[in-house]
Amino acid sequence: MRPNFLAILVLAASVQTVSAGEITPTAVVFTDGSVEESLTGLPGDAEKGREIVGDKSLGNCVACHEVSDLAEVPFHGEIGPMLDGAGERWSEAELRGIVANAKMMFEDSLMPSFYKTEGFFRPGNAYTGEAADDTFGPLLSAQQIEDVVAYLSTLKE
Repeated sequence: MRPNFLAILVLAASVQTVSAGEITPTAVVFTDGSVEESLTGLPGDAEKGREIVGDKSLGNCVACHEVSDLAEVPFHGEIGPMLDGAGERWSEAELRGIVANAKMMFEDSLMPSFYKTEGFFRPGNAYTGEAADDTFGPLLSAQQIEDVVAYLSTLKE
């Protein structure tokens, strides 16, 4: 019996789709704080990442970090390390791990976990006084994490 060529193509396409799929926050694999595998299977967009890092309603990284490349964004913080040279100090995998959940690399970090949905306390749903339910997602999407990593990788001294 000959294998059905169409069935083989469909199977191959489904395997490719699964491997290129998005990794959920609960399935991220950290190795010494690093995340080797892309969360989306797609390259990040450094320009979009730059917007996320400087946007007060998205990443708002500048609230805690200074970034010379974002000099037009006011009120840079000094709580976290300066991000100039981040692309030389840390590998792409390390940057992905730090942005996804900095506490996996730096246990005492004050940095929020941007790609995490479990294991912390929430004050409630939109300050209603009601306990948070399970419907909240990560602070940034998997692709936004990849975009921020792409941008941070461009920051060389």
